[in-house]
Order: sequence, then structure tokens, then C-alpha cells
Amino acid sequence: GPSSSEGAGKVSLLKKVPALKDGDFTLAECTAILLYLSRKYNTPDHWYPSDIQKRARVDEYLSWHHANIRASAPKTMWIKVLIPLFTGQPLPSEKLQEVMEGLSTSLKQFEERFLQDKAFIIGSEISLADLVAIVELMQPVGVGCDIFEDRPRLREWRRRVEDAVGKELFFQAHEMILNIKELSNIQIDPQLKEQLAPVLMKMLK
Repeated sequence: GPSSSEGAGKVSLLKKVPALKDGDFTLAECTAILLYLSRKYNTPDHWYPSDIQKRARVDEYLSWHHANIRASAPKTMWIKVLIPLFTGQPLPSEKLQEVMEGLSTSLKQFEERFLQDKAFIIGSEISLADLVAIVELMQPVGVGCDIFEDRPRLREWRRRVEDAVGKELFFQAHEMILNIKELSNIQIDPQLKEQLAPVLMKMLK
């Protein structure tokens, strides 16, 4: 998301995080960063396959993801934790219901169009597409919206992703998300609240 810090402006022309600085080279946008790192460090082929059609399937999911899963899942965190933290006021329950309905539609498409009866999004092996998806889908879980509970196919896919990554690393990577409610207890600088509250509200529109 957007950042008002001077440091973010030096690393990312878009003044957004995440951002990458690799020597004199800087890069914004999480998907671009993932692809750059996979190419630079010559990661195992299953993450971003050399096979042109498998790679295209990863690209297809990543393109769809931004306007669907990413458009809904993180909003659960903003509604239940971040916006109340910065504004001091809870949002109406109708707002969360609206977001959850949109997310439910996206999850149905995710299961039927991308996951189908495969172990992972592009087949029998985990890829960057699965990593991008799971990070987003753990955000509702962190604020008490267990989207996996009544979706056995989605739940089994999550289990396979955990196993492929390694459970310890998986929960280490998602530790901040799963403990996001603890932010409700911290004190926020009033000036920072004033700066960020309108930005967060705008992101929900």
C-alpha cells in the first residue's frame, strides 16, 4: 500500500510498499518483485516454470488475482482492525458482509476455474501463484473470518501449500497476519492517524 515515509520514496518511485532495493536497482509491486527474485536466484523450476504454457498459467492466475482475491480479502483486515485502529470508530457490519460476499464469489471462481481437481493452481507442484494466493487468503483468517472452514477443496489446498512450504516456515511467514488483532492494543501517533485514516477509507471505496 501507499507509504508516506521518506525511505519508501527513495526505494519506490510509486512510494508504495513492498519495494525492493538490489544494489542500485529498485523495484515496486509485489508480483514484479517475486518474478525478479525467482529469475535472479534461479529458483527451482516449479516456482515459475520454464515450460511456456505452465508459465502462462502462473501469469494468468497472477493477472486475475489482483482484480479478484486481492480486491476483497485484505479489506477484511482493514474493516475489522486497521480502520477502527486509525479512526477510533468501528465500521458497520454491513460493510464486512459486502466484502465477504464479493470474496465468496472470487473463491468460487478460484476453486472452479483455477484449482479444479488439481493439487495446486497449475498442477501437481506448488508455484508462485499458490504463494500469492495463500498470503492474501490468510488475511481474513487473521481477523476471525475462516474462509476455509466450509470449503473442503480450498482447505485441502491450503494444507498442501503448508506441507510444500513447511509448516514452521508457513506460520512464521504468516505470524504478523495471524496476530494482527494485537495491533488493537497499540498507541498510534495522532499525526499518523490523521494522515492514514483517509487513505484507508479511500481504499475501501
